[in-house]
Amino acid sequence: MTAMLVSVAELSNIFSVLAVLICFCGVVLFVMRNMMVLRVHGDDLMFGGGGGVIPHSSRIPQMKMMKVHIPFTFKLHESFKSTYAEVECEVSSQVEYSLQAIWGVSIRELHLALWKSWSTLRDASLKGTLLQGHAQYVTAPQASQPHGEKTLRLSLPAPELELGTPPRLCYPLVIFLTRRDNGDPHPDETVALVNVVHIKDSVCTLPTSILAQYLKQANGQLSCLKQLYLATGNSTNYDEQHVSSGIGPALALAEPCNDSGSNGGATRGALVASGAGDAEGSLWNSTGEQLCVVCQYFPLSRALLPCRHTCICASCFGKLDRCPMCRSPIKSYFCIRGEEYMPPEKEVNSCKRRRAVHGPSHWLHDWNDRLTDFLGFAR
Repeated sequence: MTAMLVSVAELSNIFSVLAVLICFCGVVLFVMRNMMVLRVHGDDLMFGGGGGVIPHSSRIPQMKMMKVHIPFTFKLHESFKSTYAEVECEVSSQVEYSLQAIWGVSIRELHLALWKSWSTLRDASLKGTLLQGHAQYVTAPQASQPHGEKTLRLSLPAPELELGTPPRLCYPLVIFLTRRDNGDPHPDETVALVNVVHIKDSVCTLPTSILAQYLKQANGQLSCLKQLYLATGNSTNYDEQHVSSGIGPALALAEPCNDSGSNGGATRGALVASGAGDAEGSLWNSTGEQLCVVCQYFPLSRALLPCRHTCICASCFGKLDRCPMCRSPIKSYFCIRGEEYMPPEKEVNSCKRRRAVHGPSHWLHDWNDRLTDFLGFAR
């Protein structure tokens, strides 16, 4: 009996030790899982402050961009309540062009037509046969010379459209702006701007708006135009090589549409174009450049993807892995202007090396990275 009690006592001690070890391992795993928090504030926690924020090792890729000249602008008149009886829009063009409004357009046939070659689209536009047989009403093209911003009013040539119930298979209105000049444009030149417009009705009560805008280039490339969101207001003092598009306030990004059956399925760099807007509520420096929302010292120069917020400078970019505006993860980025304000790369690298050698907790960061990688956690 005595031997049995001794054995039970020994086992209970073993269970206690195992429980302590399990709890210890759990604490270690929890700390390692949240090491990024400790890493950011490691100097303050262990050495009483003075260490500052340590930039994370950025692995975010840069998207290579190319600038594109957009000769057209198109936007709906904001103060006008457009209906099928009358749609009010503002158009401008730097080249001779043709405007054609097409009502009740088949969504499928529109996208098939957009992937056709520029010569095919141009001939159809000149003849007025764009999407003929795939739309309920096709109006005659209106030829115009280059002009500044001008207000146009379009109206449905029939009492009503038959669009059915949502989800609909037809767009209410598609407006084509296509070049008419006889010269051969550069392959990267924009030759057509296609505007898909939704009009509010009793069945689909979404506000009247532009659903999508597509850029067609002479080489056959098709891109979907999307607005970039500037941090505060819109800058009018960006690189002069950016050509005003007027399609939206501030900047616009054209993301190439990939199609395995067209252009060989090649993926090209995205396009960027600038537009002018007001500067109300912006933070500016003495030279008229909009400032980074983080440091409010350097001019903002990078647009973040996929959220498309344009809000930070190159200096603050290296310290962030999430957008400071919407907190979404940063997958990639591109530059909207030069970054001459940054010190030379050699000088930056030498400063980083000095901080790594003389920093009070460089060994902690090194072991943090090694253990994080060993346990399979993301840094």
